[in-house]
Amino acid sequence: MAKKELKVEGIHETWNLYSHGVVANNFLFISGQVALDEKGSVVGKGDIEVQTEQVIRNLEKILKTANATFEDVVKITVNLVNFADRQGFHKVRKKYFDKSLPASTLVMVRSLIDKDLLVEVEAIAYLKPSDARKQLQTHS
Repeated sequence: MAKKELKVEGIHETWNLYSHGVVANNFLFISGQVALDEKGSVVGKGDIEVQTEQVIRNLEKILKTANATFEDVVKITVNLVNFADRQGFHKVRKKYFDKSLPASTLVMVRSLIDKDLLVEVEAIAYLKPSDARKQLQTHS
């Protein structure tokens, strides 16, 4: 199986522990994204909508690196700290996932890696075979 790790400009550091995303065959697997700006600072402390917007921006940057869009996303997994934040999360989510609805899992968790983070989203996107080949060739 052909696979390539992606490190994306304009997103927080990964500290050489993981990749922002991995292209494997025709899929893009995106690591869980949280509300960190490119400097690694938490955005929108206490505000689920602001944090969700940051998470979505991070996802979008990774998707664009692989020439993909939200319409190419086939599965997302959402980790949410506060049950009461579901509506705020979904309000923002609907702005980006309005034309093509991915399969989805929502998990309630006690906390994320930083006490100020409220949401984490990981995603899987299907890439056109030509885009997947290009990624595997140009990012080696």
